Amino acid sequence: MSSVNVMAREIAVKIVFYGPGLSGKTTTLRKIYESVRPANRGEMMSLATEGDRTLFFDFLPVKVERVGDFSVRLALYTVPGQVFYNATRKLVLQGGDGVVFVSDSQPEAMTSNRESLRNLEENLEELGIRLREFPLVLQYNKRDLPSALPVPELHAALNPHEAPEFETCATSGRGVLDTLKAITRLVIKDLQRKKVVPTPPPKRPADAPVPEDRPSRGFDLARPLARPAPALARESKLGLSAAMAPAALVDWARAADDAWT
Repeated sequence: MSSVNVMAREIAVKIVFYGPGLSGKTTTLRKIYESVRPANRGEMMSLATEGDRTLFFDFLPVKVERVGDFSVRLALYTVPGQVFYNATRKLVLQGGDGVVFVSDSQPEAMTSNRESLRNLEENLEELGIRLREFPLVLQYNKRDLPSALPVPELHAALNPHEAPEFETCATSGRGVLDTLKAITRLVIKDLQRKKVVPTPPPKRPADAPVPEDRPSRGFDLARPLARPAPALARESKLGLSAAMAPAALVDWARAADDAWT
């Protein structure tokens, strides 16, 4: 699930690359990693079997463009392709904000593609999410192979929800970043619909009149505090601010507590 850090002005979202084994999920993340500037990427972590299949997950935090006053940080994961690691698939999928389904375009992989897509839908349903209502992009990988199936045939078999789809070659990087941009746009749009992304305040027109100052009610936070006399400060009880303030600012914090009281 996405998180908003108001102090850092940052929104963190999680995108999961799902699909059958050896469809190109890990290769896709590696190509994204190579394409992103070092200043905008984190360390890529991978746990794999001896056969170079993803056993747990790949994680790649990537910063993208700003949304309003907030920057967006993507955490990219892949799930293991093997069916017998379904418990790990569920764990990685939990808290996701969007999914890229990476399919193998070869005819012999269609059974695995369908099985993995059905598994994705089932796992999302267990999390209380319907796939048709979830940000989803389909990535038809291995388009460079002569045996690759036509896109209309892949679309008919794997895309009943009419999600955006892209032809890719993960080894060369063709179409990989276009896929990432598409899922990022869908995720941000979904977060805005859910009111997760803060809406920036409307800008005041340049010719609009400046509102008049209203009379202050109670303690004016904008007015500097007068430093209290040391004797008075020692006699007053410690309030919340004073108790949490460093020693050099205790007198100021006591004054704030007194004024608030």
